[in-house]
Amino acid sequence: MTDVMANAVDGASSGLLASAVSKNTWRLVPLLGLAYLFNYLDRTSVGFAALQMNKAIGLSATQFGWGAGILFFSYCLLEVPSNMMMYRFGARRWLARIMITWGLAAAATAFAVGPYSFYLIRFLLGVFEAGFFPGVIWYISIWFPAKYRTSVLALFMASTPLSSLLGSPISAALLGMDGLWGLAGWQWMFLVEGLPACVLGVLCLVLLADTPDQAKWLTTKERQALLDELANDKHYKPKKDLWAAMKDTRVLMLTAITFAFTIGSYGIGIWLPLILKNHGLTNMEVGWLTAVPYLFATIGMLFWARLVDRNGQKIYNLMAALILGALGLALSVVFTSLIPALACLTLALIGTISARTVFYTIPQGFLTGAAGAGGIAFINSVGAFGGFVGPYMVGFLKDATGSFDAGMIGMAVILIVATGIAFAFKVVTQKS
Repeated sequence: MTDVMANAVDGASSGLLASAVSKNTWRLVPLLGLAYLFNYLDRTSVGFAALQMNKAIGLSATQFGWGAGILFFSYCLLEVPSNMMMYRFGARRWLARIMITWGLAAAATAFAVGPYSFYLIRFLLGVFEAGFFPGVIWYISIWFPAKYRTSVLALFMASTPLSSLLGSPISAALLGMDGLWGLAGWQWMFLVEGLPACVLGVLCLVLLADTPDQAKWLTTKERQALLDELANDKHYKPKKDLWAAMKDTRVLMLTAITFAFTIGSYGIGIWLPLILKNHGLTNMEVGWLTAVPYLFATIGMLFWARLVDRNGQKIYNLMAALILGALGLALSVVFTSLIPALACLTLALIGTISARTVFYTIPQGFLTGAAGAGGIAFINSVGAFGGFVGPYMVGFLKDATGSFDAGMIGMAVILIVATGIAFAFKVVTQKS
């Protein structure tokens, strides 16, 4: 009888937890995912703008690569301070501030008139959006128990490929507004794709709560079941102090890994429109074809996330994703005609984007409290410098060699090195 009663209690608790997770998912993920879609679009749509903008304001490939990546300098510098401010003042207000200011900066790119104004606006964009992505990763960790996080993160991070899947044809169409009301097509693109972030920032103030115990959309029992499950999550040799976390070998190794796959994802994403343009396509054809790899990357990432939640082998899945990314980049050099090369770049994007999703469930296993907010920001800030290195490296090598091949091979080698570091991380974790 006691066992039956215990099972009944466990069943009721599981039902309440599932209901709480479902409500949280519908409340938080669509809004934050849409914000991240525009966030990523702000970074990568510059590749479409380049089809008109580079000639209009006089940018060489190297200057464009520098400007496309320069936001990561300011972004990296301010990631940790931004997340510590979020930890102190609450995610709701801080995320809203980030969205509103970055939306204004993204729209202001429409008024760049040369290399230096382009650099300045992109630098400010990095200042304003610093802390958004790691802030959301930390925010999700305090709202969802560990066994749900990979799938929830995948739903949120699906915005990365979806931003290109949807944004590529939209960006190409906006370029077609060239001359309307005296503005160039690339200027319309920055305005239309930048300002919605301001609206989403206001919605954050209205719809979000800082912590689960403040969630008015949950019943009292659902809230308690969620808080109990979060309290029972196990952390492997946890770090709660930020400085101790930043000196942890595991954190430093994870920083190197995210640096590598960020080089790959941004190196491909920002230059893909110009790579396809080299095949003699129109701007609209480039827009639709650029969307194809991101369609498959979205499907592949969601499938991979479910697999990780089921088997729990995060490190091995991370390594497999990194290897797939490297293989796709290397093969894109071997197969030079349009369709085979596009297929190879699709594999590379599936690998790098899936690696990113799996990766960000790993730090939460040993970083909690202030170390969770600041530590994840530290990993992302240093790693995100790859968002500068990738586009700049590809642009520099393109100017030096006249081909994108050297850049693709360079990124493939970096991903292989990251795979080795991931294996070393597994060994260190097992021994410690």
